[in-house]
Amino acid sequence: MALVGEVRHPELVREMILAALKAGQEGEDRAGIKLMNTTLKEMRFTAKVFGPYSSVKKVTVFGSARTEPGEPLYELASFLGSRLAAHGYMVITGGGPGIMHAVNEGAGAEHSFGVNIRLPFEQRTNPVLEGNPRAIMYKYFFNRKVAFLKEASAIVLFPGGFGTLDEAMETLTLLQTGKRAPLPLLLLDEPGGTYWDRCVRFFKDELLSRTFIDPDDLLLFECVRSADEAVARINRFYRRFHSLRYVDGQLVIRLASPLDADSVAGLRSGFQDILSPGGDMRASEAFPQESDEPDTLDLPRLVLDFNRKSFSRLRALIDAINAF
Repeated sequence: MALVGEVRHPELVREMILAALKAGQEGEDRAGIKLMNTTLKEMRFTAKVFGPYSSVKKVTVFGSARTEPGEPLYELASFLGSRLAAHGYMVITGGGPGIMHAVNEGAGAEHSFGVNIRLPFEQRTNPVLEGNPRAIMYKYFFNRKVAFLKEASAIVLFPGGFGTLDEAMETLTLLQTGKRAPLPLLLLDEPGGTYWDRCVRFFKDELLSRTFIDPDDLLLFECVRSADEAVARINRFYRRFHSLRYVDGQLVIRLASPLDADSVAGLRSGFQDILSPGGDMRASEAFPQESDEPDTLDLPRLVLDFNRKSFSRLRALIDAINAF
């Protein structure tokens, strides 16, 4: 590290180097080491591409690669892309045809990312992203999924095939288990469409009725019928809520504007069930441990002793915060 010059976060880079050396010492399976190598390279390049845009909110959009231009869903996806760009968002798609092409087309190349996957069929890079420096081609689906979800401030799902449903279920699982911070998850269909209605009916009739999920888990997503409604829901989510992180076991919610004492008291009373036994909820300033995120230090905070299991109710708390 000294020989190559400046290395940011040297303690973490040292651990990565040691992990690579240990893999070389311990691993007999060349294919396994090749997988680790490719994964690290893909994740490094992902960070390089997205890094300059870390301050810009991005919306990931999923949907069928087989939707054709002129179809109502294609036109809806294109309009969504244009509306998101008009409101200052960038879009992330799979970079291929169908809904992906439509969204990139609507948003424009300058507001688009494409995270594509090498497949023997169907997944060619769409014309909007051809040659775009924000287009990435992945070998592994799991690295691609990290980019889709890690970089997103919101997710919009159009009707689609197995891949779309895979992304829907993975996102729901991550939100339900708290492995992904809360964000708007919107199921968008054309007026009169039945795709998501039938999926939600399955959730209720099969999953909820058999207690495979909790009633509050249905709060993790919202069904919408227009591009403007989708954009409005995303804007509303970030009306006062900014971001969150854990500090010494406490959940710190950063706010774009402060809450008065009565509002905090009302939230504490209404969401006592998500606090750990004897826990509290209170207004606060930034913690010293947050100094690594200087852009947020001036924001007011709501700090709570979160029980780390009621993530669906946490989403409801964010909605309540934005309602004031």
